[in-house]
Amino acid sequence: MSSTTVSHRLTQYAEGGGCACKVPPGELERVLAGLPGARAGGNLLVGIDQGDDATAVRIEGDRALLLTTDFFTPVVDDPYDWGRIAAANALSDIYAMGGEPVVAVNLLAWPRDRIPFDLAADVLRGGSDVCAAAGCFLAGGHSIDDREPKYGLAVTGLADPDRLLRNDAGVAGTPLTLTKPLGLGVLNNRHKATGERFDQAVEVMTALNRDASRLALRQGVRCGTDVTGFGLLGHLYKLARASGVSAVVDAAAVPYLDGARQSLAQGYVPGGSRRNLDWVRPQLSSEVDDDELLLLADAQTSGGLLVAGELPGHPVIGELVPRADQVLIVR
Repeated sequence: MSSTTVSHRLTQYAEGGGCACKVPPGELERVLAGLPGARAGGNLLVGIDQGDDATAVRIEGDRALLLTTDFFTPVVDDPYDWGRIAAANALSDIYAMGGEPVVAVNLLAWPRDRIPFDLAADVLRGGSDVCAAAGCFLAGGHSIDDREPKYGLAVTGLADPDRLLRNDAGVAGTPLTLTKPLGLGVLNNRHKATGERFDQAVEVMTALNRDASRLALRQGVRCGTDVTGFGLLGHLYKLARASGVSAVVDAAAVPYLDGARQSLAQGYVPGGSRRNLDWVRPQLSSEVDDDELLLLADAQTSGGLLVAGELPGHPVIGELVPRADQVLIVR
């Protein structure tokens, strides 16, 4: 943890922050269920059916096109760091499908009458630097004048259609591996309230999921997702439900960032984290208290990959089991 001086505290210009400002998952699913949409079939390998991380279209025999978009309000006060975090988060959807990002475009909303527009250049520079590190072209985009600042990317990538990571490919008896620690939601909420800077959290959020994705493919993994706004429990629930299995989480095996438990105890819990827990609770059997469940449901921004398989160097936090009465079981 450290302190930093910024000319404008960006988090104070938005009601929410990062992926915690997502529409609640249950409400989103209810609305989407009543809309027409493209279901998987033919060359559309992944559509809206299971709410996967990106859509996938076969463009020729050994290549699939991946497409995703992600943007959000500031999660940190520093504009350059926010740009890096938002870009890493958007690229993560491509990595979570087992793909490689090829080209992205910026999505920027800025309150020009409230925050100097010159600061937007720092945000865009952060996004550009992360895309460069990923080997992904960043070419243009779209900007609007808005009451709250928002930034993200629309990303196109490529993947092998026969080696996609999907959230509906889980098999009972497979271990679950998590590649980044949890606690980003409560730490970001504390940062927004106090101005304290958490360097470890920034480092985690700006780290690409590229190496973990490539390792998963080398290990023969076929099922995975990333952990973002719906928290570990929310994204695991979607994965287990789509795969027709249940998931057991060993709460003691889940890694957390320094300061996460202290921030929870001091009440820095995003509303999105509470909504995540409310959403999964009807399908949840737990042997731990609600504080532990809130951390497991904590809304992450640019979190790690959650894969069905073992990845050397990363903790196994549970396993998939045959479908039981409850989809999620926390011990």
